[in-house]
Amino acid sequence: MAGAMGSAAMIPQGVLGARAYASPAHGTGSADTPVTQTPPLEKYVDPLPTPLTAIPDPSVYPGADYYEITMRQGSWRFHRDLGPATVWGYWAKNPHHPHRAIGMGYLGPTISVIKDHPTVVKYRNELPTTHLFQFVIDAIRSGDPQLTPIAPPPYKSKPPFPPHINVWNVVHQHGGFTAPQSDGMPLQSFSPDGFHAESYSTLDPSRVKANEAISGYTNHERSAMLWYHDHGMGMTSVNVYAGLAGLYLVRDPADERLGLPQGEFEVPLILQDRTFGRDGSLAYTMTQREGEDTPVVNGKAYPFLAVEPRRYRLRILNASNARFWRLKFDVLRDVLPQPTLPFWLIGTDGGFRPPLPMLNFLISPAERYDLIVDFSQMPMGTNVTLTNYNAPVHFPGGDGPEISEIMQFQVTKRLSGGGDKTTPPKKLKLPEIAPIELKPHTRRREWVLYQHKLFGTMTLNAVPFMEPSQDFIKAGSAEIWEYINPNHDAHPMHVHLVNFQVLNRQPIDAAGYQADYEKWIDGGRKPEDRPVLVNYLTGPPIPADPDEARSYKDTVKSYPETVTRILIEEFTPPTGTIASIPDSGTELPATYVHHCHILEHEDDDLMRPWTIVDHDDHGGADHGGGGHSGGHGH
Repeated sequence: MAGAMGSAAMIPQGVLGARAYASPAHGTGSADTPVTQTPPLEKYVDPLPTPLTAIPDPSVYPGADYYEITMRQGSWRFHRDLGPATVWGYWAKNPHHPHRAIGMGYLGPTISVIKDHPTVVKYRNELPTTHLFQFVIDAIRSGDPQLTPIAPPPYKSKPPFPPHINVWNVVHQHGGFTAPQSDGMPLQSFSPDGFHAESYSTLDPSRVKANEAISGYTNHERSAMLWYHDHGMGMTSVNVYAGLAGLYLVRDPADERLGLPQGEFEVPLILQDRTFGRDGSLAYTMTQREGEDTPVVNGKAYPFLAVEPRRYRLRILNASNARFWRLKFDVLRDVLPQPTLPFWLIGTDGGFRPPLPMLNFLISPAERYDLIVDFSQMPMGTNVTLTNYNAPVHFPGGDGPEISEIMQFQVTKRLSGGGDKTTPPKKLKLPEIAPIELKPHTRRREWVLYQHKLFGTMTLNAVPFMEPSQDFIKAGSAEIWEYINPNHDAHPMHVHLVNFQVLNRQPIDAAGYQADYEKWIDGGRKPEDRPVLVNYLTGPPIPADPDEARSYKDTVKSYPETVTRILIEEFTPPTGTIASIPDSGTELPATYVHHCHILEHEDDDLMRPWTIVDHDDHGGADHGGGGHSGGHGH
């Protein structure tokens, strides 16, 4: 029985020796200020909600499904014993009932699409112009050193948002094969009152108002569970925390023949951690501590799901700001010879992978895991609890609030439909994932997760996000990216546009590398003096975790004091026109971003642009501007 070892497999003994720098989310706050604690809540009394599915309108853009999605403030109860909370959410226009929008108030409706059939979405911003967590915005604007990005030398710091902007937003389709002008990068943000960040872009501009933007999606991905979420510059963390996230399912009609659980037996689980005031209000405490104190699934704290004794497909998204979860399914000991219910992993971020039997797995923010869990051997009345263990915030050595129980599956429904006719997981014939062929002379690109001082701003390669792109990649080429992490925290690194495979990891002399990197910066960053990674390796390469191997990913765990290598097969953005909309395809040069998906780290500058160029373009110039770059127009 294989089990995902997570960091235990990746961090050899002795690697966590000399403590390197680490970053608590949005700072540590003042010891004089009491931290809000969620009042005691009775577990497993609220049924698990399922986000409704948005309804497309195929008449607006021939050949594409069209949606109108509005960001709005509303009300939502996270638990039976909590009062209503003010939250933010996405609402989809219902083409059949225009005055009855589709949504919950918190999170957003699921967008379900057919592979290769394009989608066009108009996003509308009707949020208040004062933030739900205005104290965070004020602290960033005032220059709080633990919240405001401070540029490492010799760069100058730049404010992440203008002095008059408290709320702005942009929607990123996470995991999508998307042209940059529709990608939803931070500098494409727009405010409720129509102010635009420097790289704001929209398709079909004659059809939008100042507080709107139209994006076009190719849906050329493999069948997979993507998601969409806010990516507002400098405030992604508090925007997503307020509720701005939803699922985006790419379906392939060929999957119908696989024999997977469908309909009510395919269950999405959006995992988050949140803190609540005694009145039920949503509290953001990560200016004072690492992580929040209560599990929330699909918007409910400690929910339950009544299930039949049969196979279920659970599609799990970690939509937490910072929390890694190590998950398993616990059963009463007198039901099974072991207290943990085995399951099968059948997919990750980029879709299906060969079935893998497991007992537990570690999931970082933004990752998705597609599971088959079989309740058929559970006697009626059995309770199976989804639990979390050995995953402190920040991972792996933080001291944030511990959460051990998340939700419960209660085997209380009689078997319906004449029994379970789905395919047993070990007989599933899922698409094989061939390892990407590693060719000699494949370009290697280093990304150092750099922190100038303890609890200070984190950057990639000691360059602020707001500086123009310095990394130019030939269209159609393959590259190995090496995330060098001398810190004590793990970081989930997300690359826009592409899927990749995890190649390997290797332990490094973190303290030595950090010290020499500091000397290199202080000495003027001369290319010939930059520390050479191979001189700091302390052990052999370690293969990808079992749950990562033979998988396509868009987010990877960069473990502490380790170099993590990913292999990107081809940098080829979509160039075709979407739904006959002019300028909807990619034009080169095209700039995208990559970043840590601990959202507080992303806001605090652990993010950089990179640019795809034509083969005859030798790089070296600022290709970050231009209407289609979506990057930096300095």
